[in-house]
Amino acid sequence: MSRWIVRTLIILFLATLVPLSMIARDRGRSSGSPRISVIWDMDQMPSFGSQSENPLFEDGRSMRPRIEGTVARGDLEGSEAFRLGKESGDWVKGFPLPVEQDLLERGQERYGIFCAPCHGYSGYGDGMVARRALELQEPKWVPPTDLHTEIVVKRSEGELYHTIDRGIRNMPAYGKQISVKDRWAIVAWIRVLQRSQNARLQDLPAEERATLR
Repeated sequence: MSRWIVRTLIILFLATLVPLSMIARDRGRSSGSPRISVIWDMDQMPSFGSQSENPLFEDGRSMRPRIEGTVARGDLEGSEAFRLGKESGDWVKGFPLPVEQDLLERGQERYGIFCAPCHGYSGYGDGMVARRALELQEPKWVPPTDLHTEIVVKRSEGELYHTIDRGIRNMPAYGKQISVKDRWAIVAWIRVLQRSQNARLQDLPAEERATLR
């Protein structure tokens, strides 16, 4: 092979390294220039602060009024008791939906995901998050509520539902993560836990009482 062919191949090979080295250099340093956007308005969508002007609308307001005749998401999902845990301003006592095996199993599953980390699987406030906080001796840690205390046991089902929905004290609201029906399912499972830890002999069927005795 002649020398000029070899030289040409070497030059071509070195030339291919130039763009690769430039890419590697740019990936390893920051730049004050904005990145390249193929569809600019998809990456740089305009936004407006509260109470600011917006020339897009005739009235110039960024905060749009509610459109007449529309219904907010979730407003038609069941009765007031079902959605809010209240009826005519009072906490709901009992459940606004049938409490069946499927609901209890769903409640057990949802409780295990959202509640057990703090309250524990049995409801005594000894979940793994609570235990870890105690081990670390977190100074601002507030222990989770024991669901078997008299004050919690005496709370109505509607109040427990509202606590899951809106939160209470240091407990955050779970309304956005847990659907309305699932909140009631969790309340039903909490009642199961409370009943299991405070069961009486007369609560059992007669044939099972004999085996315990």
